Amino acid sequence: MFSTNQNKSERIARFIISLFLLPAPFLLESSNYSLILATIGAILLFNALSGACMIYKLFGIDTCRLD
Repeated sequence: MFSTNQNKSERIARFIISLFLLPAPFLLESSNYSLILATIGAILLFNALSGACMIYKLFGIDTCRLD
């Protein structure tokens, strides 16, 4: 369904960043800012697990061959 367009180091970085952003509503008081952080974390987690970035696909970028 989604073709992989990210290299392995980029996927690992996105996964680590998402781990810091996802618990924001629980650690901070529940506000629009913390919900936005959690949403960005969820998007980064999806990108890390699937290896497909829709923004990269939109611009035709493929870093998968850089490994």
